[in-house]
Amino acid sequence: MAAEAEGLEPQAAATEDAAGDATEAADAELRLLVGNRLSLDLYPGGCHRLLHLCAQRPPQLGEVEFLQLSGHEDPQLLEATLTQVPRNLQRLRSLVLRGGQHWDVLGACLRGSLTTLPAGLSGLARLAHLDLSFNSLETLPACIPQMRGLSTLLLSYNHLSELPEALGALPSLTFLSVTHNRLQTLPIALGALSTLQRLDLSGNLLDTLPPEIGGLSSLTELNLASNRLQGLPTSLVGLRSLRLLVLHSNLLTSVPTGLVHLPLLTRLDLRDNQLRDVPPELLDAPFVRLQGNPLGEALPAPQSPPEAPVILEMPRLFLNSDVDSFPVTPQGCSVTLACGVRLQFPAGATASPVNIQYRLWLPEPRLVPLGPHDSLLSGVLELQPHGVAFRQKVSLWLLFVPPRIRRCREVVVRTLSGDSWGDLDTHVEEEAPKVVRMASRELRALLGEPEAAASPLLCLSQSGGPPSFLQPVTVQLPLPPGVTGLSLDRSCLHLLYRTPLEAAWDDITAQVALELTHLYARFQVTHFSWYWLWYTTKTCVQDLARKAWERLRLHRVNLIALQRRRDPEQVLLQCLPRDKVDATLRRLLDRYRGPEPSDTVEMFEGEKFFAAFEKGIDVDAERPDCVEGRVCFVFYSHLKNVKEVYVTTTLDRQVQAVRGQVSFYRGAVPEEVPEEAKAARQKKGMDTVWMATLPIKLPVWPGVVGAVYEGGRGGTEAWGWSGAEGRAHCTPSFSQRLRGSKGLGQGRGPGLSLAPLNLGDAETGFLTQSNLLTVAGRLGPDWPAVALHLGLPYRELQRIRHEFRDDLDGQIRHMLFSWAERQAGQPGAVGLLLRALEQSDRLDVAEEVRAILELGRQKYKDSIQRTSLAPRGLDPADPAAPQSVESAQA
Repeated sequence: MAAEAEGLEPQAAATEDAAGDATEAADAELRLLVGNRLSLDLYPGGCHRLLHLCAQRPPQLGEVEFLQLSGHEDPQLLEATLTQVPRNLQRLRSLVLRGGQHWDVLGACLRGSLTTLPAGLSGLARLAHLDLSFNSLETLPACIPQMRGLSTLLLSYNHLSELPEALGALPSLTFLSVTHNRLQTLPIALGALSTLQRLDLSGNLLDTLPPEIGGLSSLTELNLASNRLQGLPTSLVGLRSLRLLVLHSNLLTSVPTGLVHLPLLTRLDLRDNQLRDVPPELLDAPFVRLQGNPLGEALPAPQSPPEAPVILEMPRLFLNSDVDSFPVTPQGCSVTLACGVRLQFPAGATASPVNIQYRLWLPEPRLVPLGPHDSLLSGVLELQPHGVAFRQKVSLWLLFVPPRIRRCREVVVRTLSGDSWGDLDTHVEEEAPKVVRMASRELRALLGEPEAAASPLLCLSQSGGPPSFLQPVTVQLPLPPGVTGLSLDRSCLHLLYRTPLEAAWDDITAQVALELTHLYARFQVTHFSWYWLWYTTKTCVQDLARKAWERLRLHRVNLIALQRRRDPEQVLLQCLPRDKVDATLRRLLDRYRGPEPSDTVEMFEGEKFFAAFEKGIDVDAERPDCVEGRVCFVFYSHLKNVKEVYVTTTLDRQVQAVRGQVSFYRGAVPEEVPEEAKAARQKKGMDTVWMATLPIKLPVWPGVVGAVYEGGRGGTEAWGWSGAEGRAHCTPSFSQRLRGSKGLGQGRGPGLSLAPLNLGDAETGFLTQSNLLTVAGRLGPDWPAVALHLGLPYRELQRIRHEFRDDLDGQIRHMLFSWAERQAGQPGAVGLLLRALEQSDRLDVAEEVRAILELGRQKYKDSIQRTSLAPRGLDPADPAAPQSVESAQA
């Protein structure tokens, strides 16, 4: 009996613990019942909590008037929970069943799982507010038209394609929102909603409106933006209570004249339609907005005759963030995704219609195999179904963020085909500057007003996209310097907009609603263009803005041509604004030397120009920006506008120095520059294409006096040769280009030893210290690839980069000479270097090394014959020759 009693004690304790947990859970749920609100949409398991409360039936539950549940619950559980609502919450006045509380990887709201409502909800006699937004409704639940006391019905962001006629039986409805659905028509009974005050049907597919809409006698706000309306019923002029009518982003070609005579109308938004001719009353009304219409333009040319083939325009699709697929037909299409990605499918890309789904993953390196030197610059775009083969090449534009250290050699788009990744043919497009600032003193001098000021000039642009936004976008611009939102005079504040077609500036201050804070001005725009905020007492600022724009686009610049001190064949070309020249020269003159900058010339922002080498000097490289020996530039004041090229000459530099020149010529002027600005520049004598000419000098190569020992104390030897294995080598020395140093050791980083060495063997030839300096001077940023092909471990590359992190030349020399010291005396070292250069796509340096080897063999052969040390019939370059240099000297 004692044992049995002891066994019952743990069971009793467990029962008490379970009862305690249940009591705590019940207390936690009761704490949610605060006042008359029950918010369960932000709690996990909200439906379970409500079912538990309904099972307990606490007195506070009957007092609830506002209930919020998440639309992301399980559909069956949500339906079972809603079935309990009419019996337990009879005082309910507001029911919110919204989705949109979860987000995808792009940050877009996900729709809820709600597709219908229980019929029993019609028994909620006091229900006045019902919110079903961001769900998956395809038809309106049958219980909604039976809710006679409903005053607010929110159905935005669903999949509704039509509304039932029974909707007109809601006698108390005052606000109806069905935005961003798929409505194509409206029910006739909609006009029976005599109490309706606000109706929002924007973002649908409506092409017509029923005449009965004129029966909404209490309507004050009507929003029909972003539909496909081509005309309006004349019954709209009967909406005598209407205050706000929004019709922007439709296809309207005409509007009823009587709209302007509505007695209470304060805003009529007709932007971005197809209106070519409107009544004078609409043009003169201050509350009418007509931007983005082809007013005054002639109708397009008539269609081609029947016998001529009709060329269909490629469809253009612009997808919102809530759309994850698009159709592609044999006609082709151009698609712009909400994330900024663009795809262009040419005609004939598919033989039959294909529905393509897309998803943009966050830029995680685990999704894409990366090499030791690769970086992931953009998100990963996934297109489904996988494995679809297109008959034509499909163009793809991906946005990417450039690395902070712009030393990447190339940017490529990689694609997964089967189980392997491959590189696509990729071209990088750089966008124009987005923000331009104008000095306050220049603006004051232009306006003749000491208090005048202007904000930064903002450019909103999209390459190859539509001229307008899909929806109005809120822009925040800083107020002009010295102006605050608390003290400014609104009559002096002007918002300027640059019309792209007319290339003129318009004052749109009266056409937008400016919201001012202490430091910023907010407003909504619908077009890609330039926006500028001015503060001035002048009334007509359009012409003044044009002159200021012209002055901003025209810069006074100087042209620079410098040669590297240690390698005169490497020439730096740069175009800089006048105020940046001195600082740039101070930074460069420790490594470069050259003539004084050119005289000041004037150049437009975005103007093209090119540099041509003349008088025996040519560009020594195949470059995509070099056309017919001319290096092409595009001037932007915020960029460095710098390029470095290697030059060569066909003249004999062993006889005398080559005195050449580089000339700069103008190219095409950007299209945005006003004609009067170009004419003004030509009046000043700048219509010629020539801008400046600067001298370039390639120094003489000293002649060969004989075989001199390389590595002397002064470092002034011009030629070097190696005595090992009887092989001599002669090459131009770089020590002449290091003039002013205390020998070859100066400027080297810690741990770098440049002791005399002989690299190579009898079969491939020999390289000296001077030769390796030549190779190091030509490698540039390609040295890591060469190092890896030479067999250096990646860890050693990282160490070299760290030790010489501020000295690129030191990195290259340390890598090359440390490798050469390890290879001293090893056969095949020179061949290994040649293969590494070829595998790193530095064929120019590889050919130069081969020429050095051949020149060394020839010079040694000539010196042996001059001293009569070579037996007759015996080639000194023959590896089988028994003599060595030492024996020859003896």
